[in-house]
Amino acid sequence: MIEKLAEQLVNLTVKQVNELATLLKKKYGIEPPSTSVQVENASLQKEKTSEKEEKSIFNIILKSPGNSKLSVVKLVKEITGKGLKESKDIVDNIPSILKESINKKEAEGLKNKFEEIGAEVELK
Repeated sequence: MIEKLAEQLVNLTVKQVNELATLLKKKYGIEPPSTSVQVENASLQKEKTSEKEEKSIFNIILKSPGNSKLSVVKLVKEITGKGLKESKDIVDNIPSILKESINKKEAEGLKNKFEEIGAEVELK
């Protein structure tokens, strides 16, 4: 029961917290020590909202091939399915979008592959 109550309290909006504080004050004479509780709750609510809004679809952008340009060209060829010349053109014309609209897990995996061979990539 206490856990359920705690969960309900944590999930209150700022407006609901203000209503609760008013109710506690009027009906029971309990006054919050300060507005820090309200500020903390608003902060928690923002954190929850930002977690929900976390980006899940990314584009991989090549920023720099690093010292191993040939390895980067081969990897670009492998992940894009393009020919060797097209892959070299992509690497030569940076910044270049390597892959668009991929999920977070795949994007991070590809980013790690590029970073292992010395390339610099960005997820957007």
